[in-house]
Amino acid sequence: MNIIDFKNINVGYDEKIILKNITLKIKENEHWAILGANGSGKSTLMKLIQSEIHPRRTNEYKKEILGKSNYSIFELKKQLGIITNDLHNYFATHGSFLSGYEVVLSGHYSSIGVFKHQDFSVEQHEKAKETMRFLEIEHLADKYVEAMSTGELRKCIVARALIHDPKAFILDEPTVGLDIKAQINFIKMIQKLSKNCSIILVTHHLEEIFEEIKNVALIYNNTIYKTGKKEDILTSENLSEIFDTNVHINVKNNRYYVEEIL
Repeated sequence: MNIIDFKNINVGYDEKIILKNITLKIKENEHWAILGANGSGKSTLMKLIQSEIHPRRTNEYKKEILGKSNYSIFELKKQLGIITNDLHNYFATHGSFLSGYEVVLSGHYSSIGVFKHQDFSVEQHEKAKETMRFLEIEHLADKYVEAMSTGELRKCIVARALIHDPKAFILDEPTVGLDIKAQINFIKMIQKLSKNCSIILVTHHLEEIFEEIKNVALIYNNTIYKTGKKEDILTSENLSEIFDTNVHINVKNNRYYVEEIL
């Protein structure tokens, strides 16, 4: 099954086309990084994947997610663990009174918080506890969101999505706001998740692309510029092009980084 199967998609707002001729196929259990500069259209691509915006019907296109062209948005988001900074900020602003356990438990009903009218079964409580144990964040169960660090809250939000055993996690610039230690710990957690489901990492940070990610798509000039195996795509020439600056890319211990700006 394909997690994503897009072909010849145009999307935009009002009369303006933001992304054009988008063609991207991601298979189940593959791990991908989608890399592009700020303003390249990564956020628009995320909205397309979440079905918050839709293809222009002025062209023939294909848009399938999890093998379906028609689906319930509510059910779709259960199968795609979508982690965005907007979701994080919403919890930080409107869910500051919640405990870490309540953040995770709320995933069962995709709500922001736990409410009296929601009837949680013993199995649902056990799943929340199991998920927190798996991610090694049991110590956050009784900690309130307002007292959490950025990294702690983000881990709880990942656990909230993991409640549904999604077929893929789609992470939009997931280390924004994290210090170096928190970045390292968060990437290690995502590596652990990659053993059981696909990881799709949307980023402009080369150092976030961990070893298990084998495939890369580059966004440039309002389209998917190139796709392929990591070693073929993450070249000095390609990244100099999409970031509009001369850079030299190196690799060490299966991690890519910018060695110098020329």
